[in-house]
Amino acid sequence: MVAAAVGVTALATATTIWTAQAGQTGGKPDAPRAAARSAAPKAAPQAPPLSAAIAHASDRGAHAVNITIDDGPSPVWTPQVLQVLHDNGVKATFCMIGPQAQAHPDLVRQVVAAGHRLCDHTVSHDVTMDKKSEAYQSQQILDAKRQITEASGGVRPMYYRAPGGAFTPYSRHLAASHGMRPLGWNVDSKDFERPGTGAIIATVKKELPNGPTLLFHDAGGDRSQTVAALRTLLPWLKQRGYSFGFPVR
Repeated sequence: MVAAAVGVTALATATTIWTAQAGQTGGKPDAPRAAARSAAPKAAPQAPPLSAAIAHASDRGAHAVNITIDDGPSPVWTPQVLQVLHDNGVKATFCMIGPQAQAHPDLVRQVVAAGHRLCDHTVSHDVTMDKKSEAYQSQQILDAKRQITEASGGVRPMYYRAPGGAFTPYSRHLAASHGMRPLGWNVDSKDFERPGTGAIIATVKKELPNGPTLLFHDAGGDRSQTVAALRTLLPWLKQRGYSFGFPVR
């Protein structure tokens, strides 16, 4: 009987202690573990889907321009374009051909290190992409994205520009789903045709009211006229109060 009484007393004492401890944590014996779970870092909210609409506007507002440079990088002309941009304190968007980026990773990294942005301009620069299969479009866009990203040391292209503007609804949505805003242009400098430095400058000044995104090239042939035109145009734009931005994302 005495042993039984002692057992009952011990049980009652243990129950009292457990109840008191439970009361200290809101009546839940596993509250410390629950608190630890609630204190665990929460997953960051996902960014909204990127627009598949073709971008033209500048992130610096109405009185700004976006300088875009296509078809490189070129070991001859890209360094010269980079120097002109540096001399004028201007940032640009470089739309690169995948194999060109792969062949000149040092130039891709120089572009990134200088604060410029990267753009996917496909593998083959096929201006008839809009007439090709979705599988072909996907290969051209995604292989170039991988090549540019690897060449840059892991910096991904932020935009996709279809060669010759040959966008399709499929290519636009594919690019956007892979983090690249489709990128158009408003002012075609016609520098690709090498019409002369004066003609390039005149074309840009004439077409500037069309919108903020200007198209130039740093590969695909002799780009000395482009370099010379940029030396004149960048200070001219600054004198007229233009700022320089990046295409909207």
